[in-house]
Amino acid sequence: MSNNRKIKIFVDGHCFDRPFQGTRTFVHGLYTALIQNPDVDIFIGAHDTAAVARAFPSLKTEKILKYKKRRPSILRLLLDIPSILNSNRFDYAHFQYLAPAPTAGCEYIVTVHDVLFNDFKSSFSLRYRASRNFLFARSLRRAAIKTTVSGYSENAISRCYDIAKEQLHVIPNGVGSLTDKFLSAPTAAQLILEKYNIKNFVLYVSRIEPRKNHLLLLDTFLQLELYRQNISLVFIGEPSLAVPGLQQKMKSLTPEQQPFVHWIRQVSQPELEWFYRSCRLFVYPSIAEGFGIPPLEAAVCKAPVLCSNATAMKDYTFFDPHSFDPGNPEEFKNKFQRLMEHGSSNNELDSIAATVLERYSWKNSAATFFKILQQNHQP
Repeated sequence: MSNNRKIKIFVDGHCFDRPFQGTRTFVHGLYTALIQNPDVDIFIGAHDTAAVARAFPSLKTEKILKYKKRRPSILRLLLDIPSILNSNRFDYAHFQYLAPAPTAGCEYIVTVHDVLFNDFKSSFSLRYRASRNFLFARSLRRAAIKTTVSGYSENAISRCYDIAKEQLHVIPNGVGSLTDKFLSAPTAAQLILEKYNIKNFVLYVSRIEPRKNHLLLLDTFLQLELYRQNISLVFIGEPSLAVPGLQQKMKSLTPEQQPFVHWIRQVSQPELEWFYRSCRLFVYPSIAEGFGIPPLEAAVCKAPVLCSNATAMKDYTFFDPHSFDPGNPEEFKNKFQRLMEHGSSNNELDSIAATVLERYSWKNSAATFFKILQQNHQP
């Protein structure tokens, strides 16, 4: 295709205006790989253009398009993006979840990462579910290319919105390159100790909301009285939805327990890798995920992982037998205690890391995505 005009893509990068979450990881990973393809011409829009420039250092300044600072930010779909699309000749515009009204001459790509609010209604309000079902269905109708990130989400989207699975494309998340692949676990532990005064810890990385199931891990940690063994528990993640039970439990910690339970809202990518590399155990007790990136990142950093096997995470069979039903607290407690006592061998950790890197590659995902673009594109 190199003899033809490049495929010109506009990417709504408003996820770079917000804290780290799955959509930002997806956009960053996919387009970091795709930007290497000489047959595509990529433009990214956001309010925080400096964050986009840091995320994509090879992207020319003129290809980072600035949104005005609006509240609510969804006004970008009504004002900023239509103006950008009407002023440029883009073949495609790529959106996460929500797309604006159609623009003549530009086809839409919509990625819906999950519709978990339909399968786990008790974790979401009726208003939340109704509004998102309406908006997601409308956006998918506007899309020439409909994508998601896992087989689980593909099935759910097909069922909820009556879309034939042949019209949906799975573009899996990948695991990004490590900031320092030569960093040793002891060095990472020392860095964590010096900056955060934390050592000998269990780790969970996820934003805070009910389905993430932080309370199961905290309750189990306290029941096993690991704090009396000088073991800490570390949560890393921004609050997203209120979890009253978790908040109450955190407030009720005794003076003996408090020094061993830590909640850090956000860390840099290098620091996150320090935590992954030096944790005693990484636990991912989430009840529901459209994909679930953190356990894969932890595995690549050679951390022992105990992972939920619910929803999209049922694909992570390489964690067996260190996987569990998040609805079975007793099973979780037994497996958690066993791993804390016996750990994992270096051979096991090496094997899991190799499997993850082979199966979840941004390079492969970008190649799959480009093939879809080529098949759909009409120059």
